[in-house]
Amino acid sequence: MKKAILSVILGGFITCGMAQSGKISIEQDASITRLLEVYKISNSKSNFFTIQVGFGSYSKAEELKQQVDIDFPDLKSKIIFDSPTYRVQIGQFKSKLDAERKFKEVRIKYPESLLLKPEKTTK
Repeated sequence: MKKAILSVILGGFITCGMAQSGKISIEQDASITRLLEVYKISNSKSNFFTIQVGFGSYSKAEELKQQVDIDFPDLKSKIIFDSPTYRVQIGQFKSKLDAERKFKEVRIKYPESLLLKPEKTTK
């Protein structure tokens, strides 16, 4: 009797678990895709505040960039050549307030760092 009740309950769980299936289809409006492209283009052209962590020869800049990537993994880092040296810069901040907050944190680890203002563009 117990085995029969147990098998009925177990069979009920199995059929309930397999009974639900479905397919989800998401249709995205084409204007959303166009807006995303416009957003990407505008961000690539706009200027940001950045933090220059250091500069020197290319090998020194590579070592510094690797260390910065470990210390601040949440910030985008890059090496820029500005004759005659290579400069390591991190972050892209739209507002000066965000840049200054992060600059205080970076300056503890890298005291020679500088906060760079965005370049002025003429339109």
